[in-house]
Amino acid sequence: MFVTLTASALLSGNSYAQTDSVSLEPVNIKGFVPEKFMSGLKIQQIDSATLYTYKFQNISELLSVFTPIAFNKYGPGQLTTAFFRGTSANHTAVLWNGLNINSPILGQTDFSTIPVAGFDALSVQFGSASSIVGTDAVGGSILLSSIPQNQTNEASVAGQIESFDNYQMQLAARYHSVLNEKWSISGKTSGYFNRMNNHFPYRERREYALLPAEADQKGLIQDIFLTSKNDQEISAHVWLTGNKLVTSPANLAGRELTLTEAYRTMLRYRIRDLTLRTAWVRDVIDYAKGDFKNVDHAVTDKFSTRAEQDFTWNLNNLGSNIYVKAGAEWTHYRTSVAGYEKPLITEDRADIYLLTRWQANRRLVVSLNLRQALVTGYNPPFTPSIGSEYQLFQRNSYQLKLKGSLARSYRVPTLNERYWAILGNPDIKPESGWNKEIGLEQSLKSTFGDVFTASITGYHNRVKDWTYWNPMKNYRVENLQQVLARGLELQLSWRRDFGAAKSGLNFNYAWNKSVQEKAYDAYSVDVIGKQLRFVPLHSAGLNTFFQYKNMRLTAQVQSVGKRYITFDNSTFLKEYALVHLIGEVTIPLSAVYLRVQGQINNVSNTFYLNTQNNAMPGRSFAINMVAAFRKGPKRLPILEN
Repeated sequence: MFVTLTASALLSGNSYAQTDSVSLEPVNIKGFVPEKFMSGLKIQQIDSATLYTYKFQNISELLSVFTPIAFNKYGPGQLTTAFFRGTSANHTAVLWNGLNINSPILGQTDFSTIPVAGFDALSVQFGSASSIVGTDAVGGSILLSSIPQNQTNEASVAGQIESFDNYQMQLAARYHSVLNEKWSISGKTSGYFNRMNNHFPYRERREYALLPAEADQKGLIQDIFLTSKNDQEISAHVWLTGNKLVTSPANLAGRELTLTEAYRTMLRYRIRDLTLRTAWVRDVIDYAKGDFKNVDHAVTDKFSTRAEQDFTWNLNNLGSNIYVKAGAEWTHYRTSVAGYEKPLITEDRADIYLLTRWQANRRLVVSLNLRQALVTGYNPPFTPSIGSEYQLFQRNSYQLKLKGSLARSYRVPTLNERYWAILGNPDIKPESGWNKEIGLEQSLKSTFGDVFTASITGYHNRVKDWTYWNPMKNYRVENLQQVLARGLELQLSWRRDFGAAKSGLNFNYAWNKSVQEKAYDAYSVDVIGKQLRFVPLHSAGLNTFFQYKNMRLTAQVQSVGKRYITFDNSTFLKEYALVHLIGEVTIPLSAVYLRVQGQINNVSNTFYLNTQNNAMPGRSFAINMVAAFRKGPKRLPILEN
């Protein structure tokens, strides 16, 4: 049996994911913390306990259960993209410590290559937030963060073996030390390696073939924080990843190779209310078929510099506070892609933004945000947003909040959309849209110790000049004119402590209606009003657990409605529901903590298809072990809250 180790074994926090928006109290805002200026928008934080439970999963497997986001998956270790609030894979911004890490070539992120072990904190922001985080945030944003270690020194090693001859390894160290009377240092060093052989015991299910694939994923993360008592902080962040995917490996003529590498580096300096940041990111994509001798090579370098200044006004005589963040960012791209008309493409982008948060009183919060993007050869729209939250009821045992926002969004066309030979379109327009949403959130604490939370949100997101690779024109890219995505989201949670026992439940449901409102050519009239391809009209997730002392059992249900694969909605993939079970126990042994976890995926062996009309694998099993060595207080990790 293979044993694994990892460094998050001693995280603390709630043992369930927050399913409602974060309550934002008056705070002193420093650094780039976009959630603080998202008043009126729905925000969901995934707690450290959930991240710890999912440490051997990729981010899509976690979010599929705890959020209403729909994901398209080609198979284990294969391309996975998000369809956030009825939008396409290009409409979700993914930020790492405030930096957009979507591929500038593709305009999206492959979530199968983002392991939960790659970051310390995760927040999900729903709806358009271009005024706050910039391009791509049309359907929503996924925010990944590194956080300083707090008086912790630990080392961990972890491993997992699972069905189909798949396995993973993780190593990590977290440390904190006082250098002198003014400065302290903390950091994290971790690495991971995943091998997915996908040796399925069957080649097809119900006469549908499984797509054979082998994948290797590896990564190295380094975070260092130097903190001074005179309100200074210097931090350095590195995230190196390498991913190799081979589909149909036994078919020497038809096999395909995709190699992706990402070199992400960042240096930040903050002194009181001024923050400076510089970053360099290199994305490499290699693609080959057959004997792999002729490789299409693509390299993109991104150089980014940002400066921000925070301002705070305490209006004590009026009982309110105003927070302002003024900033500017400049980014330079250099890309070389085999399929482009020019051997080297360069581009400059700039953003000027003003983010404000007005805490009028204990009940009312208002945010007004402004952004203007500048792009070589383009004129992106001015992007404002306004949002507000109001506490309708505020008691010790019950709270009810009304929130709403109106926001403009934009998306800069990808480099492929503009520069790809023949199929690209140098005249493609930036996308522009308006998102409106309104929601209610409530929290109730009973006299028996139960905690109930619930939220319901409705949204209406109209996007003009939606880009699309048109099959009617040999897949040449063009603007679709106009798309309307609208829907309703419901999230519920319950938790109760019974002394030595604890129990909780999280449920989410989403109705996403996403249709094309205007035809883009004479042959497309029949698709007006039809649901967009691969966007499920209904999706839902359920997570429930029962814990007794150091043992926990978790059951999960993931349900996805039918997804249309043709524009006229004549052909579709059937709906399905998956059930997963997780059992775990944490064992303290002096300074060493062991966690053993077993998992059964797709308990009912449900048959379902992916977007290529290939069958997905059936029931599978996994077992993992984490051993953590910690210097400090003797306390159990995740199971103790």
